[in-house]
Formats: sequence, C-alpha cells, structure tokens
Amino acid sequence: MEEVFANPIAHRGLHDRSKGVIENSRSAFARAAKAGYAIECDLQLSGDGEAMVFHDYELDRLTKQTGPFSRLSAGQLTRIRLTASRKGDTPMRFAELLELIGGKVPLVVELKHQKDGRNSELARTVVATTKNYTGPFVFKSFNPRLLELTRSAGHAGALGIIVDLVLASKEHYASLSPVQRFGLRHLLHYPKSKFDFISANHKALKQPAVRLLRRLGFPVMTWTIGSYEVERTTRGFADQIVFENYLPFVAKNKNLPTPNRTASR
Repeated sequence: MEEVFANPIAHRGLHDRSKGVIENSRSAFARAAKAGYAIECDLQLSGDGEAMVFHDYELDRLTKQTGPFSRLSAGQLTRIRLTASRKGDTPMRFAELLELIGGKVPLVVELKHQKDGRNSELARTVVATTKNYTGPFVFKSFNPRLLELTRSAGHAGALGIIVDLVLASKEHYASLSPVQRFGLRHLLHYPKSKFDFISANHKALKQPAVRLLRRLGFPVMTWTIGSYEVERTTRGFADQIVFENYLPFVAKNKNLPTPNRTASR
C-alpha cells in the first residue's frame, strides 16, 4: 500500500472531456500514467463474464447506446465508442488496462456491486485476471461482502472499504434498515470484511469510525477532490486524495497544464 498512497490518485484516469479524454478510457489512463499519477478505475462484468472498466450500470451517459451495460458481451462493448472521445476510445477489458499500465503506476480498482447477483463471479474473475500482474494495485468496494468474496477467491493483497455518508435519503442506503445503516456507518463488518484501508468521501472523513481507525493505523484515501480548496480541508484527516478536474501538484509531463499552487499530501 505504500506505493498506492505515495502520490495523488487520478479518479477514473486523468480525464478531460473538453479535450476529448473521457473517464475510464485508454486515453485517460495513459495520460495519468505519463504524468506519474496513480489511477483509480471501476470494474463490472460484461454479459459474458469478462471484467470491464466502466462506472455506470447503464450505457446512456457515456455512449450513444442505451440500456444496461451488463446485457452486452465484452466483444460488443469494446465496439461502442465513448461519446466525445477524440481518439475513438471504447470500454476496455480489465486485462487490457493491466497491459497498458504494466506496473508504471499503482492502480486502485473499485469493484462495483453487481445488481444481477454476480458478485462472486466478479471476485473470481478479477483475482484470476491479476494472478500474474506484478505492478502495485489494490481492490476496494462499497460492498463489504465483495471484499470477503475477493479474499475467498484467493486475493492476498490489500483491500479497501469505501465509506460514504450513510443516509436513508441516499438511493444506495434507502432499502437498508436503521440497524444495517448503523453497521455500515461504524464499519462493524470489519471482522468479516477485514479491510486494510479506507476510501472515504471527503464529507465523511470526520465520522468517528474513520477517525478512530486512522488513528489505529489504517491508511485513508479520500474522494473525490475537485479543487485545491477542498483538498486543503482534508489535511490531517486523510493520507492521500483521489482527484479530478484539477491537478494537485505539478505533473511530470510538461505538456499538461499545471496548477497555480504546489500542494502537499
């Protein structure tokens, strides 16, 4: 985890839609790696069971196609152009991302909860895909059960739990009972999920469980930081940031824009 937490983490790659570089795309990942940033990405299964890099459950926001992402095969998905991509990027297989990065920068890989009940399949697939990968990477998820499944599938590396404000008004938590929400908010699933680090919404950094566990030695990354001003409020509460729409420190690639200030971790 030391390598993963060493530098700011580009949320879904170093994307910039105004330049035709779309989130979770080959161009965004290549751009982040060239600049020396770690990379955060999202994984879910295609209809035929391949691990694919894509955030949304629906195709509508990022492509001209509509409907569930999971209804299509990997072959079909890799032929769908990401809208506004200058280089004609399409959704990537996870294996293609690993080949592209090849250990140049760390990867922070979010495992998306599979609404169709294929969490076990996703866990087995990503563990098998990373079996021979030698670069630094970690998995994380909102779903503590996915962490259990990933460990059971043979993953021996670090796992992280994603922490948000657990409110009944939020779609993800509305169906849960007050007891279940209490358990999530206070990370009471730890004896089973056995996470190694925390990835917290910057608005949740001051929650008692997050502050206590950081004090006990659990590293904390925080998301999604969109400005220097917000980044500054996280200092003293997090060990690294997941960022987008600005640069938290001068990039190694001199062709990329640089911020007005140099920001420390």
